[in-house]
This record gives sequence, structure tokens and C-alpha cells, in this order.
Amino acid sequence: MSDLSSPPSPLSMSSGESSSSSSLPGTPPNLHQNSIDPSAKWLVQKFGGTSVGKFAVKIAEDIVSQYLDQYKVAVVCSARSGSTKALGTTNLLLKAASEALSQKKTPGSPNGTETPNGIFGRFNASQPATPLDGSRPRSKSSPKSDSAGTPLLPISCAPDTSFNRTVDVLREEHLIAARASVRDPEVLKELEDEIDRDCDSLRSFLFAAQVINEISPRSKDSIVGYGERMACKVITAILRDRGIDAEYVSLENVVPACTEDDEETLGQIFYDRVAVAVGNRIRECGPRVPVITGFFGPVPGSLLRQVGRGYTDLLAALAAVGLQASELQIWKEVDGIFTADPRKVPTARLIPIISPEEAAELTYYGSEVVHPFTMEQVIRKKIPIRIKNVENPRGGGTVIHPDAEIDAAAASLESERIAVANGWAYKPLSALSTSPPNSPTRRIKQALKAPTAVTIKENIVVVNVNSNRKNVSHGFLAGIFGVLDRFGVVVDLISTSEVHVSMAIEDGEKRVSKVVKELQKYGSVTVVRDMAILSLVGKQMQHLVGIAGRMFTTLGQGNVNIEMISQGANEINISCVIEGRDAVKALNLIHQSCLQVKPEGPKGRGM
Repeated sequence: MSDLSSPPSPLSMSSGESSSSSSLPGTPPNLHQNSIDPSAKWLVQKFGGTSVGKFAVKIAEDIVSQYLDQYKVAVVCSARSGSTKALGTTNLLLKAASEALSQKKTPGSPNGTETPNGIFGRFNASQPATPLDGSRPRSKSSPKSDSAGTPLLPISCAPDTSFNRTVDVLREEHLIAARASVRDPEVLKELEDEIDRDCDSLRSFLFAAQVINEISPRSKDSIVGYGERMACKVITAILRDRGIDAEYVSLENVVPACTEDDEETLGQIFYDRVAVAVGNRIRECGPRVPVITGFFGPVPGSLLRQVGRGYTDLLAALAAVGLQASELQIWKEVDGIFTADPRKVPTARLIPIISPEEAAELTYYGSEVVHPFTMEQVIRKKIPIRIKNVENPRGGGTVIHPDAEIDAAAASLESERIAVANGWAYKPLSALSTSPPNSPTRRIKQALKAPTAVTIKENIVVVNVNSNRKNVSHGFLAGIFGVLDRFGVVVDLISTSEVHVSMAIEDGEKRVSKVVKELQKYGSVTVVRDMAILSLVGKQMQHLVGIAGRMFTTLGQGNVNIEMISQGANEINISCVIEGRDAVKALNLIHQSCLQVKPEGPKGRGM
């Protein structure tokens, strides 16, 4: 029986438990807490799997701790990465789920799987619950369930299965990370126990799925959710070990009761309700720093199906909305958004501020920025997003700002910097937004405009369909789009005429082959592989006459062949399809021609 006089552990609090006072019993007085200033704004910091896996100590020592006196900080974590991609937490969890349904069938048992004493093995009340791998028998006084309330199976129901070995790997990866990062023996012991309990619970869940021979979409959500649970507990322990009063917050049960409309699709009303619920739950932590699971299922229709593996970014956005945060920070392993991929274009520059529309275009066409839907949640509430580098916490990063006026001024300042000289000192956002109408900053809006960035999306295939003229034009196009819809194909670029359609899509040999076979009903089909989409993006390009001509002339002079061309109706993106082997060359040519006025050295001539 637990000691009711002791405060609940900050590592094992369920979604319904929290602390709400700065004078928590048992809390060391020297732990650093969130600002108690009533005027202090919330700041939501989201850390990706690689950051959690490689830089957990740095997150505690150099990032979170630096904001606590000025802001109320909320931390959102993805499942941690592993020492290799295959050992990444989410990949291991999905592998374990697959293994639970692919065990060798053994005749003679009701579900085709042999288990000790049958699947209805007796459960002796005096028999201790144990992990399914039998590695750490519990005492008779041990609870029959884990910290989340999931029942643990008795020893008699512990088969030797391959998913157990995968869970062992998962457990070992987290224990190694814990022991390498947590110095306090008591905090480490509590964290190790939590990791063991979560892995025991996961084994029980997978075993139950094996017994019924089914894993539903929502069950898969729950399996994947274990990754965020363990990652957040590791980060919570490291924060407390470094003197920060952190509290683990599980959002597994935070989703409000769903309406009939929610069952069909997750609309904005649903996300607004989730944002309110998340904000309320976080505020219950009082002055403690909440460390929040990115997983917030179950949701109607499955979180993985409705949102995808980027649900942690979405949760961070909803938390920022629910808390009315001053800013959403997304911490990566890059300094921010660049004018081009700096790994491929040595002259690429960091973009200090960018519009949501430009960031969305860059995401669609190859740059990993922020998913447009996630971005929309905070931008519509006028909350800026800042992309920052875990390895360079003092860097300014890139701000995706919702204020159109600031966007225009900042973009113009960037253009002027390109035109006048290197080393322009950027003005802070406050200066941009408060500059008088006739100031130089405002007048720059009417000056030289330039694109914001150039990006490349590789592994593209172009599918050309030429009508056999037996179909009228509207039937021809309707048939093609019907095929694309049936196979769930997303078209990146499309060019059409009455009897001809060219489409650029991501390559996937099996899927493309099936689509081509169906499209042949509507005409002759040709496929061109190993292509890439080159996109020039800039909100100010609609005011720049001749930019498209300069782009295509540059490619022509560089002997880069263009397969197809497309420009969006919003005029902030000009894209073309080129051969994949020319991708890096084309990136450098366009960056030099359209985003640099004074190339340095022998790389090119000034314009």
C-alpha cells in the first residue's frame, strides 16, 4: 500500500494527477521553477526525436533553464531517436506491433499460437505479476498493473516471442540513455522503474493483440504512444537532476468526448476543443515545468491515420494555442530556414523571418520546415513560430511570423541587404512593426524585391498521359483524377491540355506501376524517372518583373533541361521538373542568379 502522505512522483503522474502549488510537500526548495510573475507569458518548446536522443542534457542545461525566469515554459517531446535509424523508438514500436501479428502459427491452440497453460491459464491471486520476459520477478506486494493502470500478465502467460526481444532492445536503449544522463541515484532508480513498468505494459498490450490476432488503428496509436511516454519521463528526470522542478504530463486521455461530426473527420472545431483541454491540463502543473507527451490519442479514426507521424508538432501547436503562448519554438539540429540547403549550396544564408505562406511552399517542395496544417493552428491565433538549433541555443533562428506587414518589411530588408552590401544588420521585430510610415524601413517596401529561397525535391517521377481521343476532354480529366484518388496519389505538379496531362509525383515503383496500368485505359502513358522538382519561392516575387525569365534563362545557360513548368496562382512559387542528376548544379545556379546580387570570387559574375 502506498504512503498517502507522500506527494505523487513527478515521473509517474497520470493524466489526471498534478501539482498546483509552489509549496509542494517534498519538493526541494532549490529546484528552479517557472516564473511566478502573473504577467509572464507561456513559451512552448518542442524537441524532436534526434534532439531528445542526442542532446537531452543540453536541453536541460542550456535551453530550458535559460527561459524560466522570463517565461512559463512548457516542453513537448517526440519519441527519442536511437543509435541508428533502425533503433529509433517509433521504428522499434512499429516493428514490435508487426511481430505480434506475425508469430509462427502452432496447431492445437484456439488462436493458432501456443502459450503455456493455454490462453486461459489460471491466475493465482497470490502469484506475483511479472514482465512477460520473466526478467525481473516482482514481490507479492507488487501491484498487478503498471503506472497507467494496464494489467500485467502472470508468469503462466509469458510466451517467448520475437516482439519481446524487440521490447528488450527498446528498454535497453532507454536505460542506457538514463544511466548516461541522470546523476542522482534516487532519480535514476525511479526513472529505471518507470521504464520497466512501461515496457511491461507494452508487452502485455502486444501479447493481448497476439491473442486476438488483431491490432486496430487505435491500438497501433497506443503502441506508438509508448515512445513519447518514455522520452518525456527521461527528459523529466534529467531536468530534475539538473535542478529544474519538472513534471511528466501524459495527454493520453485529454481528448474531449467526440461528437458525431468528429467521427467522420477531425475538423477545426475538434482541434480547438483539444487546444483548450491541453491548455487547461498544463496549467494544473502550477509552477512546475510540464514535460508533455506529443501523443494525445485516442482520436476518432486513429491519430496516425488522421495526422501521421508528425502529430507531436501538431500537439505543440495546440498547446501554444491553448496557453495563448507568446511563441512556439521548434528545436532542430539546424540554425533555421536557409535560402537553400546549406549542405548543397555553400553560399546559402539563414533567413531571419519568413511568412507562413513561404514556409508552407518550402515544406511542400522539399525543405523540412513545419507541416502547413500544424503551422496553421498557431498562425491563425497570431502566435509566431521560431525554428532554433539545439546545438546553437544562442542563435536567433528563423521566425515564421503571422503579421503580414512585418513579413513584407523583413523580406524587403533582406532584398535591400542583397542589393546594397554584405553584412546588413537586421532590425528586431519590434522595430519593423513600429517604424513610421515614411521611415527608410517602410520605404524599402517599394524597393528591390527578391525571392526568399530555392529548394529541390528529389526522387520524382513524371507520368505523361496522352488521350486516345475516344474520350471527350472532361471525361478524360475526370478519369485520370479518379485513378489518382483511388490510389491516394498526391500530385506535386501538374500541367494539362485538352488531350494531354503531365504529372510529377513522388516515386514508389509498386504504386506507380499500378497507377500507370489504370491510366492506360485513358490513353498512352509514358513514365520518366529519376527527376527532381526545383522551386523558387518568395512572397515578393509577384512584384518582381522578369524573375521567371531569369530563372529559366539561367537553367538554359547551365545546360539544365526542363521537363515541365508550373507556377501557382498565388505567384509565390515557380517550379519546374529537371533531371535528378542536375539537382545540385541547378540549386547553385539559381541561388547565384536569383538570390545573390554579388557572388564572391570566381563563382559567377555580378548581375
